[in-house]
Amino acid sequence: MSTITEALIEEIKSSPEAVRREVFDFLVRLKTGEEREGREDLLPLAQSSWAADWDTPEEDEAWRDL
Repeated sequence: MSTITEALIEEIKSSPEAVRREVFDFLVRLKTGEEREGREDLLPLAQSSWAADWDTPEEDEAWRDL
């Protein structure tokens, strides 16, 4: 295993779950070439990264009256 791979693994292990989800989504997009003419559509990335935090009964209650 290369030094950079080992360093990445250590950084990922010590990161919060939300950061690991974001890093994973980013790597998948890079590998699949989903960049479109230098522009990226951030909405799907944000939705997948924040879904665990947003999709909770507490969040639903907090926003219920708006």
